[in-house]
Amino acid sequence: MARERYLRRAWRSLRENDDTPEFSMGIGVQPANRRQSTVKLLWISIWFAYLAAPVEDLLGDHHTAVADALGWAGFVAYVAAYLLLVFRHTSRPMEQGRIALLLGMLMALATVLSLTLGAAWLVLYVYACVACGAALPIRQARTAIPLITVVLVAAGFGLPGAHDFLPALVIPALLGGFAMSGVRQMVLTARALREARATVAHLAANEERLRLARDLHDLLGHSLSLITLKSELAGRMLPGRPEQAAQQVADIERVSRQALVDVREAVSGFRRPTLEAEIAGARTALAAAGIALDTGTAAAAHADLPPDEESALAWALREGVTNVVRHSGARRCRVTVEEPGAELRLTVADDGGGPARPYGNGLTGLAERLALVGGRLETGPGPKGGFHLRAYVPLSRDRGPDGGV
Repeated sequence: MARERYLRRAWRSLRENDDTPEFSMGIGVQPANRRQSTVKLLWISIWFAYLAAPVEDLLGDHHTAVADALGWAGFVAYVAAYLLLVFRHTSRPMEQGRIALLLGMLMALATVLSLTLGAAWLVLYVYACVACGAALPIRQARTAIPLITVVLVAAGFGLPGAHDFLPALVIPALLGGFAMSGVRQMVLTARALREARATVAHLAANEERLRLARDLHDLLGHSLSLITLKSELAGRMLPGRPEQAAQQVADIERVSRQALVDVREAVSGFRRPTLEAEIAGARTALAAAGIALDTGTAAAAHADLPPDEESALAWALREGVTNVVRHSGARRCRVTVEEPGAELRLTVADDGGGPARPYGNGLTGLAERLALVGGRLETGPGPKGGFHLRAYVPLSRDRGPDGGV
């Protein structure tokens, strides 16, 4: 039951904490609308302030008109390639071939523009380092960023006036590149956590559906079997014994109302049957079917039995008695609760034929329910005939007040 409770709490937490505004987005998530795209683009564009030197070089009277036009074309192409890498790849990964092509384009434009237009364009290598950190795996980025920095230094030594501010470019290139690698790892981690969160939500939903299916099968199977038996009894009594038939009809109404309450509790997750209540219900159901019941030691108290384990045994008793009523054709049924070692064993034995093989959803769901509390289920013919159902749960006498060891 611990795993079931954990998944249920996780499912509630996921629903309660889903408060992401429309204009915000998680790390590594592709923008879902125009507003989110604009916000992300603005955050990336803040760092374009360091491109002021190339823009100033183009706006000043430093080159011919043809050189300025080609410079503007190269500048626009560089910014577009950079945005495509950083904006697109951080939310939706691109193919490795396209990444290599865009990085090669950034390096080629940075080299050509720097060598032809001057030292002001060396800052483009810094953005190339940042793009490497954003787009390349960490192992490749550890090699590519220092190599680009070496190319930056080599290009700077060949340009007049670049020696004075080369240190101001080398340090941002290395820091920016490796910092962006860290951001990329954070994006990948956030993406993995988001996928894990979706998996937990899926498991929690499946666990809740499985719990509901088990509870409804066990609840309605028992109640409907009892209603069917009492309806048959009322039909046989109706011509000659109307008072007794009316009593059976009243019992049908009571069972129906209780079944409705049980279903509501099961849907709400509050249903926790007890052995004492199920033994009383078994006595009523078996009596209506004309089957004698011997409870033996079943009524003995087990104060140290935790609620989850008792609930699993109670469900086992209900399923066993339901099968006796519906499938066995038995005349006698014996229910015992014993302690063979460190386990508590519930046995439902009859002198009939038992359910037909292969077993249906009831016994399958019962085995799953017992497994959740570390128990197990054994079914089969008894040593003297009939059918035996044995449900085992661990029995610990060293539990604290919270149920822990």
